[in-house]
Amino acid sequence: MAVWALGINHHTAPLDLRGRFAFALDQLPETLQRFRASLARQPEAALLSTCNRTEIYCAADELELDSTVQWLASTGGVSPQELLDHAYVLKGDEAARHAFRVASGLDSMVLGEAQILGQLKHAVRAADEAGALGSTLHQMFQRSFAVAKQVRSHTEIGAHSISMTAAAVRLAGQLFEDLKDIKVLFVGAGEMIELAATHFAAKAPKGMAIANRTLERGEKLASRFGAEVLRLSDLPERLHEFDAVISCTASTLPLIGLGAVERALKKRRHRPIFMVDLAVPRDIEVEVQQLSDVYLYTVDDLAAVVQSGKENRQAAVAEAEIIIDAGVQSFMHWIGQRDPRGGVVELIRDLHAQTDEWRAAELARARKLLARGDDVDSVLEALARGLTQKMLHGALAELHTGDAATRQATAQTVERLFLRGQNKRNAG
Repeated sequence: MAVWALGINHHTAPLDLRGRFAFALDQLPETLQRFRASLARQPEAALLSTCNRTEIYCAADELELDSTVQWLASTGGVSPQELLDHAYVLKGDEAARHAFRVASGLDSMVLGEAQILGQLKHAVRAADEAGALGSTLHQMFQRSFAVAKQVRSHTEIGAHSISMTAAAVRLAGQLFEDLKDIKVLFVGAGEMIELAATHFAAKAPKGMAIANRTLERGEKLASRFGAEVLRLSDLPERLHEFDAVISCTASTLPLIGLGAVERALKKRRHRPIFMVDLAVPRDIEVEVQQLSDVYLYTVDDLAAVVQSGKENRQAAVAEAEIIIDAGVQSFMHWIGQRDPRGGVVELIRDLHAQTDEWRAAELARARKLLARGDDVDSVLEALARGLTQKMLHGALAELHTGDAATRQATAQTVERLFLRGQNKRNAG
C-alpha cells in the first residue's frame, strides 16, 4: 500500500499563493469526490485546508503523485511546476510523520498550538462523509490523534504558546494606550473570530460588534460578549466607528476594500485603525496596507510575535519527536502486515519497468538492423542474446563479488531464480 502527501504551508508558500488553494470546510466532500474521480484508481484521500496550509493525503495500491500534482495545480489555477516550486511531496513513512507532526502542533506557526488538531479532525470527518477515507488513512489519522494526545500529555510543547488571536491583542496594546478606550469590530463568526473576541473581551474594550453574512450566527456569538450585531452590507458606512478590525471569513473575495477604508479614515480625521486579516484568501484588500494611518497585519505578519519563546520549548520538541517516531514505526509496521505480498509492490512495479526498458532498447536495435537489410535470423539471434545478457548481468556480477559465504548465498538465490525445475548442481 502506497501512502503519499502533497501540500503547501506557511513555511513554503506566500499568503496569496496559499489563498488560491483554500477550501472551506463545507467544500471538502465535493472537492475530494472530484479529485478521486480524476485519478484512475480513485485512491483514499483527505484534504486539510487552514489559513496556514493546504494538504492532501492519499493511499492506494500504487503511487499516483504526478496525477495528484496535476489535479491540485489545476484547482489552484497554476502550472504544476509553479506548485512544485512551493510544495512538499512526501511518501511512505515521511507522509505519516508529517501528519503526526501536524496533529501534534509541531509544524504550526504557533509551536504546540492545539487548534490544528480540531481542524484535522474536521478534515478527516469530511473525508469520511465523502466516502474517501479508507482503512489505511483512517488508521493513520486515528494514530496521529493518539500521538498528539500523548505529546500534549507527556511534554511541555504547548506551554506558554501564543495564539494568533493573543498576538493580535498584544499588537493592539502596542498601538493604543489603553484597550479599554477602543471599539473593536469582528468580521465573521467562525472559530477564529470566537477566539479573537474572547481575547479582546478580556481587556474590556469600550465596545464590540460582530458583522457576519448570516445574522443568526452573528447574533449567537454577539450574545456571549454583549456585542452589537451588524450586517456585512453595513460595513462601508460603519467602519469609521471602530479603532480595531479583526476579520476572518471564508469569502473568496475581499470584503473590505481600499475605498471603504479611505472614507473611514477621512471620517475619523485620520485617527489610526488597527486591522488584522486572519483569512486566507484575504478579507482586506492588500492595497490597504499602503495607507499611512492603517496598521494592517496578516497571518504571516504575526509570525514574529507568535514565535517568541519558541527557543524555550526546543527540549519539548525533541521529546515530542521521539513519541512521533514511535507512532510512525508502529503505523508502517501495521501497513507491512496488511500487504499480502510482504511489502514488495513497488519492487514488482520497478522490475516490470526495467524489463520494459530492456525490451524497448533491444527492439529498437533490431528494427535498425532489419531496416539496413540484415538477415532476419541473425537479427532475432542478436535480439535474444541482448535480452538474455541484460537479464543475467546483475546476477553474474554478484556471483563474482563478496567473500565465500556471500557468494555461496548468492549462488543459492540465483539457482532458485533461474534454475527452477532444473537439476541443481553443488554451488560450492
